[in-house]
Amino acid sequence: MTTRSAQQAPLRVLIIGTGFAGVGLAIQLQKAGVDDVQLLEKAADIGGTWRDNSYPGAACDVPSHLYSFSFEPKADWTRKFAPQAEIHGYLLQCVEKYQLRPRIRLNSEVHTAVFDEPAGLWRVTLVTGEVFSAQVLVSACGQLNQPAYPQIPGIERFAGEAFHSARWRHDLDLSGKRVAVIGTGASAIQFVPQIQPRVAQLQLFQRSAAYVLAKPDRAYRTWELALMRRLPWLQRVDRGLKYIQHEARALAFISFPGLMKAFKFSFTRHLQRSVADPVLRASLQPDYPMGCKRILISNDYYPALAQANVHVVSEAIREIGPHAIVTADGREHPCDVLIYGTGFAASDFLAPMQIHGLGGLELNQAWQQGAEAYKGISVSGFPNLFILYGPNTNLGHSSIIYMLESQFRYVLGCVRALREQGLRYMDVKPAVQQRYNQKIQASIHRTIWAQGCNSWYMSASGKHTNNWPGYTFSYRCLTRTPELTDYECSR
Repeated sequence: MTTRSAQQAPLRVLIIGTGFAGVGLAIQLQKAGVDDVQLLEKAADIGGTWRDNSYPGAACDVPSHLYSFSFEPKADWTRKFAPQAEIHGYLLQCVEKYQLRPRIRLNSEVHTAVFDEPAGLWRVTLVTGEVFSAQVLVSACGQLNQPAYPQIPGIERFAGEAFHSARWRHDLDLSGKRVAVIGTGASAIQFVPQIQPRVAQLQLFQRSAAYVLAKPDRAYRTWELALMRRLPWLQRVDRGLKYIQHEARALAFISFPGLMKAFKFSFTRHLQRSVADPVLRASLQPDYPMGCKRILISNDYYPALAQANVHVVSEAIREIGPHAIVTADGREHPCDVLIYGTGFAASDFLAPMQIHGLGGLELNQAWQQGAEAYKGISVSGFPNLFILYGPNTNLGHSSIIYMLESQFRYVLGCVRALREQGLRYMDVKPAVQQRYNQKIQASIHRTIWAQGCNSWYMSASGKHTNNWPGYTFSYRCLTRTPELTDYECSR
């Protein structure tokens, strides 16, 4: 394994994170002949969110062929929607194929990154105290890496086992246990049906119901896999068709929210077919416009909730006691195990790292009013820092891999410009970033996400920091090549 410290020559590019973003960029840099690259990973293995989220039933809600690199197609996905272990395995395969292991430092968590202006270098310090220097620093941490825990009185007093779905306790046998699940998001709808048959009782605490559609998933047939192996272009055709199909959905999210009625009909039909009890069905009916929060897909979530050992609790939680959850109506709900399916601190993009740019400016200070970045990649005052899957680049309708590949090309263009133009650093102009963000915020207010609901797409102050309010092909055009006139370039 390669080691690097401040005593050695500075790196050309230092990447933090080894999920799809970090691995994909490293491969593209390698293909472009940029070999002086190091990846830092805080965990003991690569894989990002697909390493962390290993809970029962974890799978992707984007079709397999679309949720993979265009430059590294995989013809043997076992299902239309790949399970977590298979996606993690795909990333491991990419690392091995492109021989990235020597460039990766595992168990290497970043504590601080400080920009050294005279040298034009980032000085990155690990929690161990080891220091790295690099001309270009790339955050490939993503938006879904810091588990969010609910702020509930008494949470620390619970005497039983408690854990977040992204930190699943595989050593804990839930058989015969009374289990309480807080949260009804993308993780909960996957693991609840998996644990329901094993537990004695499952109480699902729901703050707001989710829109859940049927999942068009199935295993690929043997002859389909054989055909795609023999004719690889068939997989590319299928990927293209899936892309068009998903991009068409953006019409309802972005341009014509009225089209969401078609999805609403599919949701209502799915709920009615899955849940016979009218009282339960009423409690699973969302009270906000469809699409305002993330739309989920599952075939077994509603049937699981209809089972005799499951109780959906819509009453707000007042506090957590040593052996029970107490709701606002004063009722106690005894439980042995508490599972948080409460998602991630998605708007805290680079937390808990401390990033200091020009003049010692700290990134959290710069983002006091909510995170923003030019094209979701560059932040004014933080030269040569590029963020992958940064502010306003999340999607509600398609594959984030497509967005990442657009960003790879843009970052590669910046790395190339630094070398070819003999630049010490490039810092996006404040006015350029401000104009861009004003347009983004204005565009978001016309989308379905601004139709009156609170979601993880927004910061605590109400600023929409996560979603891209447009089509993925328009973002690709926007990031085709960096314009140096957008940046203060220092030699």
